[in-house]
Parts: sequence; structure tokens; C-alpha cells
Amino acid sequence: MQENEAGELLERAATQILLGENAETVATLSQLSRVEMGLEAGALAAELHREAAAGVTGNVWADEASRRRLEMGLDRLRGVLDEAAGIAGAGAAEAVSGPVEPAAEGGRAASSSALNQDPELVGDFIQESREHLQTVETGLLVLEKEPGNPETLNAVFRSFHTIKGLAGFLEFGVIQALAHEVETILDLARTGKLVLGPELVDLTLESADFVGREVGRIEAILHGQDPGPELEAGALLERVRAVNSGGMAAGGGSASRFESRVESRVESRVESRVEARVDSKQESSPATPEAAAGQRERKAAASEGQSIRVDTAKLDLLLDMVGEMVIAESMVRLDPELAGTKNTRLQRNLNQLRRVTEEVQKIAMATRLIPVGTLFQRVNRVVRDTARKAGKQAEVEWSGEDTQLDKTIIEELTDPIMHMVRNSIDHGIEPAAERQRAGKPESGRVRLKAYRQADHIQIEIGDDGRGLNRERILAKARERGLIGEQAALAEGDVYQLIFEPGFSTAEKVTDLSGRGVGMDVVKKQIQKLRGKIEIESAAGRGTTFYLKLPLTLAIVEGLVVGVGRERYILPLFSVHEMLRPAAGQIATVQGRGEMVIVRNQLLPLVRLHRALGVKPGREEAGESLLIVAETEGKRFVLMVDEFIGKQEVVIKTLGESLKNTPGIAGGAILGDGRVGLILDLEAIYNGRGPGQEPGRRGEVKESVWRG
Repeated sequence: MQENEAGELLERAATQILLGENAETVATLSQLSRVEMGLEAGALAAELHREAAAGVTGNVWADEASRRRLEMGLDRLRGVLDEAAGIAGAGAAEAVSGPVEPAAEGGRAASSSALNQDPELVGDFIQESREHLQTVETGLLVLEKEPGNPETLNAVFRSFHTIKGLAGFLEFGVIQALAHEVETILDLARTGKLVLGPELVDLTLESADFVGREVGRIEAILHGQDPGPELEAGALLERVRAVNSGGMAAGGGSASRFESRVESRVESRVESRVEARVDSKQESSPATPEAAAGQRERKAAASEGQSIRVDTAKLDLLLDMVGEMVIAESMVRLDPELAGTKNTRLQRNLNQLRRVTEEVQKIAMATRLIPVGTLFQRVNRVVRDTARKAGKQAEVEWSGEDTQLDKTIIEELTDPIMHMVRNSIDHGIEPAAERQRAGKPESGRVRLKAYRQADHIQIEIGDDGRGLNRERILAKARERGLIGEQAALAEGDVYQLIFEPGFSTAEKVTDLSGRGVGMDVVKKQIQKLRGKIEIESAAGRGTTFYLKLPLTLAIVEGLVVGVGRERYILPLFSVHEMLRPAAGQIATVQGRGEMVIVRNQLLPLVRLHRALGVKPGREEAGESLLIVAETEGKRFVLMVDEFIGKQEVVIKTLGESLKNTPGIAGGAILGDGRVGLILDLEAIYNGRGPGQEPGRRGEVKESVWRG
């Protein structure tokens, strides 16, 4: 019991040192020195108490060397206590502290162990590390402007320290070694012995990038993928150690094994969960009832947090099941036998069931929503690095970072937004001298804004640069034959030309970006997310991109139409208007097929029954209905038999055998229990429908598709 009490006090003292509670440390060591724990341990505890009492004035250490000696003394005492308890060599203390092996010292990853082969432990490590790396990147960009910001510096220090502890615990030696050396730099900065100038921020960011790449390799191995070549950290480690060499003389060497163990457990709740899981796997039980009670208390404290991590696969399964429940509720409510009932009690119960089902669906959908601020934070680094490379000055400002979007959408948006931000800096924002001549601040502004608009989320990406050159865009478009020499385009249509493949007005293409080079990929990615992109620009005042995106990809608001005996769903965001054709409104144009005149525009006509290869209910165009739709920025008209109504549907995949069917984006179960197919309007417009010959709109193949 005494050994357990001594261990508890020892951990408390180490934690108090970490938190800067120096006076409390002295009190704890005084209590520790009075515990019966053997002659050698007792003498060492008494010596540590005397040294601490002499080294602390008020709540401040007399010098850094005294604090370091005390930490090393605590480490020695821990070793004595472990030996007394029968723990020696590479036992539990070694496993937790995660010593840096010689292989890691040389810059290569340490050999695998039972711990880092556990998928659950490694998965926790990957997720936790990436969260801390994001904190590191955000904090370092702040420290570059405010080197003395203590709160941010401590946050970055804690993140690297936690990564070091977790990597040591799982025996990822190269990550542990690098994180430890960077942590030392940050510790020197915290104690005022080092100033984090731009060069040190660059070095720390480079180290964080290396850790991120190594974590990516670990994730690839975890999922059975090719991790790529092994990363060499030797040169980077030497550069970091060279910085430390000047400031470590007074500090007294590297951190102790026990420091790594204790601090990581204090700062990382994930590691606490990891240790608990390892204990259960090793089937080790607490030595005493008191130890068991302490373990239960620690687990209870860890579970008191307001959030937990859930595997996205479980969330996806939950959404699927909720979708099935919504469909089942709709089928029950619309059942003909119940729809005509006069039983008011039954109707009341059905309405209550509908309200509860809708609420459960909203809550389930919200579980996948995360703030767009996680995406906006990544822009800071892109702006910093791109501006430096381009020799410009630029800053980021954002608003609406609490606006929430589906996690999948945010992940898919990362590359398009980063590309647009790089373009804004490389081709939009002017050099400092040019901005001064124009009466602008030397530093350009990149603006990010997100907000809810009806049932969509709108994201704005803007800059205060020179703006798009309308005349140059038109000249380039005429040169490439995209428009005629006398074509008159509206302002918005002119700017949409930059989304044409390979379109660029830049005199030379840089390795950073080219406004238009790759913008076609940006637009396709936005459309893939069922979104739209619009542009506003003013010469000398800048350019703004408006991204209109759905809240989630799991549900689509669709227009249900009938073609023959089949039901199809058109994504409502692609539908502009619906009408019944008048006499003479449809005509055949030589070389262009059937066309429809809508609001003085000549639009191509696609007979949906031909595109899908089904028998129509009406052959005559005058008896059918028309839908003006848009895809890839181009409008066209679909001919259908009837409009059934607007409905939000849960998207269902069609399975392995049908998932790649051209013209079909997915399926959904309608309120009456029938299956409706969600149409891919881009494929149908381009002649790739199930019933079309490639490239020929409306032509029917021999094979026939029915939903």
C-alpha cells in the first residue's frame, strides 16, 4: 500500500512541475518524504524534498538547472519504486515511456511491437496526432506574428509533447525523437531563452509536416496500402538538435523517461483510453483495491467529457438505418388502407410518428456535420507559403467558421478551395509596390465566409486584388474558338469561361497556379458535390467566388417525374423551370437535332424516354411536359410525361453490378414504396444515358433500361 501511495504522490509531483505549480510540488514532496517506502527510496525522497524547498522562492524556481535536477531525481525515484515492486528492464514503465531506440536516433522508424500492431491503438494515435498537428500549424502561424504569445506557445508545446508521449507509448521511434527535439525548442522559447523567429517557425513547421507524412505512412500500413518509401529524418533531426545545442547547456540535458510518461497521461485523454485498453489486453489487474478504485475514478473522469469519438463507418450505418426508418414510416403513413381511415386517434398517432421520425432524421444527419472552421484553418498555411513563394504579402480573414457542413463535403472541398486561394494570391493579389501605387495596403486580403442560405450553405472565397480582366478573357476565348468574334456575353458568362479546360490568361504559367489552369477540375469537383459556383469581379477591387453547397450528400431534394410506367428523380438544384410546350415551340434544326425556344433562347431537347430506353406514356410533344435543367453551366430541356411532385429522398447505392450505370446516379425508395432512380443529368446531356448511343442525345440503343 505504501508503494502505491508513493507512486500516486510521485505522479502528482511530476504533474505539478509540468503545470508550474512549484509551491504545491514542494508540499507534495514533503508528504512523499514521510511515506514508508524502503531505505533507498525514502532517502532519495527526503533529498528531493530538501532540494525542492531550497530551489523555490514563492512559486518560482531559483534556476532552470534546479528544476531539471528535480525532474531527473523523480525519474530515479520512480526506478527505485519500480524495482521494489518487481518491475524491471523492458517492463511496464519502459513500455509507457517509449524510449528512443538506436534506429530512431538514426532517423529511421523503430521496429514494430505488439502495441503498434494493435489497429485500435494505432487508429487512436493517427486521429489524435492529426488534431494536434492542426493545432501546431495554426499556433505557429500566430507565433510568427506574436512570438511572445504565451497561451499559443503553450498550446503548441503541449501538442508536440502529447505526440511525443503517444509515439513513445506505441514505439514509433522516429516520430518520438523528432517531436522530443522540437518540444525542447518550444520549451526554451517558453522559458525565454529562445525567440521563435521566422526561421525557427519554418523549421518547426517542416518538422510538423514530417510527422504528418509519417503518420500518413502509418495509416497506409494500417489499411494494408502501400506506404511508399521510408522517410529519412536524420538531416532534419540534426538541424533541430543544432538549434537545441546552444540552449541545452543550462538546461541540463534531455527530458526524463518519467516526464514523458506522466505529462502525456495528464495532457492526453486518448492516451488514458489507450493505456486502459492495453491493461485489459494484457489481463493485468490492479495490485490493491485502492489501485482498482483509483483506476475506476480515472476512467470515470475520462468519460465525463462532453464529446466522444465515433467511427465514421458506424455513423454511416446509423444514417442508413435512419433512412430505412424514414422510408418505412412513409410507407405506413401513405398506405391506402390507413390514408382513408376516419379514426382520429390513429391519425394523431401517425402524425406523432412522423414528427418523431423527422426529428430523429435531423439529429442523425447532424452527427456528420462539422464546422467549416476546420477547413478555413488550413488556408492560413497555404496563404503564408504561397505569398512567400510569390514574393507578396497576404493575410487571411474569415467569418462564419461555426457554419456546419457534412464531413464528406468538407473533405472533398479542401483541394478546390486551396487551389482558388493559391490562384487569388498568385494572380489576384498584386505585389506590395503595385498595391501602394493603387492606394491599397501593402498586404493583400484573402476573405473566407460561410453562412446558411435556405437549405444550402454558401461559401465565399474572395480577395482584394486586381480582379479578373474581362477583355483578356474574351480575347483568349475567341483565340481558342470558344466563342464567336461577335458574341455578346453577360458579365457572369464571361467569367465562367475560366472554367473551360486548360483556359488561362496568364502570360506565363507558374508552379504555383494559373487562374483557369485547373479551374475546370475545381468546377467539376463542386458539381460532383451537387453544388454551384459563381463569380463576381471588379477591376482593381478583387474577385469573389460563391460556392453553393448542400448540407449533406445523404439526402437529395428532387423533382419526381413519370416517364411511361417508371419514376425518376431529378436533383432539384439542377431544375430551373417547368412548362407545357406551346405550338411551334419545338423545332428540328439541321445538324443540331430537336431544339426548344424558351424565353428567346434556343435550347437542345432531350426526350427522356429515349435517353433511358423506356416506352413513353405520350408520344406527341404537345402532350408532354418540359423541364429546363442545367449541367456544366449549360442549359437544356428534358421532355417527360408527368410531374409527380417534389420530395426529399434518401440516396441509396445500386450495388456493385449497377453502380457504374451511365446516366444513373443512385436510387431512392419513394413514399409509396416504389423505387425511383436518381438521374445523372450531366451524362444524359452528353449522350451517355442507358438508352443513348455515346455522344448522340436522344438516340435509342437496342438494349433497354428500366428502373
